[in-house]
Amino acid sequence: MTADASAPVPAPATLRRAVTLPLLVFYGLGVTIGAGIYVLVGATAAQAGVHAPVSFLLAAFVMLFSASSFSELSGRYPQSAGEAAYVEAAFRKPSLTIFTGALLLLAGTVSASAIAVGCAGYIATLIDLPFELIIVSTILFAGLIAAWGILESVRFAAFLTLVEVTGLIVVIIAGLWHKPDIIYALPSVFPSPTDTPALGAIAMTSLLAFFAFIGFDGMVNIIEETEKPARNMPLGIFITLAIATLLYFCVAAVAVLLLPLDELGRSTAPISLLFENLTGISPIAITLIAIGATLNGIVIQTILASRIMYGMAKSGRLPERLSKLNTRTRTPLLATIIVSGSTLVFALFFPIGTLAERTSQLVLVVFVLVNLSLLRIKWRGNPAPEGIFVTPVIFPVVGLLTSTAMLVAPIIAMI
Repeated sequence: MTADASAPVPAPATLRRAVTLPLLVFYGLGVTIGAGIYVLVGATAAQAGVHAPVSFLLAAFVMLFSASSFSELSGRYPQSAGEAAYVEAAFRKPSLTIFTGALLLLAGTVSASAIAVGCAGYIATLIDLPFELIIVSTILFAGLIAAWGILESVRFAAFLTLVEVTGLIVVIIAGLWHKPDIIYALPSVFPSPTDTPALGAIAMTSLLAFFAFIGFDGMVNIIEETEKPARNMPLGIFITLAIATLLYFCVAAVAVLLLPLDELGRSTAPISLLFENLTGISPIAITLIAIGATLNGIVIQTILASRIMYGMAKSGRLPERLSKLNTRTRTPLLATIIVSGSTLVFALFFPIGTLAERTSQLVLVVFVLVNLSLLRIKWRGNPAPEGIFVTPVIFPVVGLLTSTAMLVAPIIAMI
């Protein structure tokens, strides 16, 4: 028998457009918070001391301008591997596009690795197993969730995000309950303009704190799976940034004002330590929340990195087989496997502080390229599609300058 030549050819699998605005915000908060305060509050306190909360504000300020650039570009070029697509549209140089994509992939896997080490630190306080085994098990489980399907993964992330935000709010309330007059001590976290050593410490720590805000940039890489992307993506980005900034500053302030800084800096599970000291209650519940928060971050970073790989393969910048979607899950399984494997290697061989700082540096380079891309596109006079978010030209200018300054400030401070 021969096949019927007139039979319709099955349409190729496509990404599923199923992410609503609330799910998008939960998604952004999940990757941001999971990669942030649960893991890094101790490390920032070790570097900047009582001024650690200001490092988070500085990092958020840098993020704001670049967030505006990402919001406009996501409307102009609504596709996976967004940053690489923006650079391609602006400069039309394949080598620069591939370089940007490589930076994104490396940043995504290194970020997931840092979060995995943080997650393992919390798990190790509950389970007496070899640390390396905990890391391996955590990353494999996160990879399975990421491969499950975008709607299932995002719903899973949304649930964990709700839990982790609740955990941070509980810590803030516990701090106010434990010492109500802590509000009057808040001015002490801001250094004097003439306190050069404190300002230098804040500049150094801001690179580490910047890692805690990485998330909105990755949101654009699921734009092909987002409903009403021209409206929902900019809203999702700015809502995510605002909520994360408020939570980070409050939790960091409670931590540095109520705990001994040396003890906070040494802790591998800083939020659990903070909760136990404030309430006198066993930290098991908050530790479980922290595990959920960090696991959430690994899942979402894995999704983001696999979508970058998928988008680059789809545009011909990587081997075509990486753009193949599983017909049942409609996720790029091969890309997800490669990302999970790379994450495992980094997590096993590098400490969390190094991983976080390298991620921040990689992402800042991408921010420089993205802001430059929008400036070039605006300079050429390319018209923006009707109905998308458009930012004033001063925003990518400031985004470029602040990203560059944050990238070089720690280097200058060490000289």
